[in-house]
Amino acid sequence: QVQLVESGGRLVQAGGSLRVSCAASGLTFNYYAMGWFRQAPGKEREYVAAISWEGGSTYYADDVKGRFTISRDNAKNMVYLQMNSLKPEDTAVYYCAAARYYSGSSYAGDYEYWGQGTQVTVSS
Repeated sequence: QVQLVESGGRLVQAGGSLRVSCAASGLTFNYYAMGWFRQAPGKEREYVAAISWEGGSTYYADDVKGRFTISRDNAKNMVYLQMNSLKPEDTAVYYCAAARYYSGSSYAGDYEYWGQGTQVTVSS
C-alpha cells in the first residue's frame, strides 16, 4: 500500500524557517515525480512546488519562488520542502503528493497519491 507521511509542521514566527518532510513507502519512489500542495481553512488546495523523478528539475508557485526549496533523496524515499522567510499567508496544511506520469505539474489531478498533511502555522 502506498503511503506518504508528512512531518515537521509547527508554529513559527514570520520571517523564520522550517523544513517539512515527506516519507514515502509502498511505491518505487524514483518512478514518481513529487509535489507539495497546501490548503488553508476555507481555501482550495493550492500548488506550492514540484520536483522531477531524479530531482534534476524543480518548479515553484510564484508566491514561494525564492523562498522555498523542494528537494528529494531517492535513497531514503524522502522529499523535503525547505521554507524560508515565512509569511503568515503561508499558514496551511502542507501535503505531499506523488505523480506517476507527470513532472512539475501544478494540477492536483495529476497526482495519484497524497499524504495526510502537516500543519504549518506562521504567526505575526
